[in-house]
Amino acid sequence: MMIDILKGLGTTSTEGEKSVFNFLSDEDLRELSLFFESKHVPAGEALWKEEDPFGYIAFIASGRVEIKKETEVGGKNVIMGKYSKGALCILDESLKRVTAVALEDVSLAIITQENLDTLIATNPALGAKLLKGMLLTVSDRLRKSFDRLTVFF
Repeated sequence: MMIDILKGLGTTSTEGEKSVFNFLSDEDLRELSLFFESKHVPAGEALWKEEDPFGYIAFIASGRVEIKKETEVGGKNVIMGKYSKGALCILDESLKRVTAVALEDVSLAIITQENLDTLIATNPALGAKLLKGMLLTVSDRLRKSFDRLTVFF
């Protein structure tokens, strides 16, 4: 059941990131679950590839995902990160910039652009809470990226 998946996402990830769903009440999660869908990806398969179009946000409910980016040297990839829980991609109208591969069987909770728009229109307060949590997660990942970059310079 989707509410159980979202409740499971309400914990801090193994990477130390606070969950987008950390500060949501059970009532918030119940309401939010109406806008989400679940998806399963077997180990070794791509969740998406660079240049794929997208219109959703994916949250890892279980399993591990490797994010990689192809370099200018053909056939070479840089591993951007490995994640076990949290937001994977943010909506925009462009193509994906990275490839995501399931390192083990992965369960995802996804919200489409259409469902996010409906959530914000019908329950702006809950939509704002979800977006705030996503912003905090993205900010945390950006800070960690800066920290990793300083190691090289």
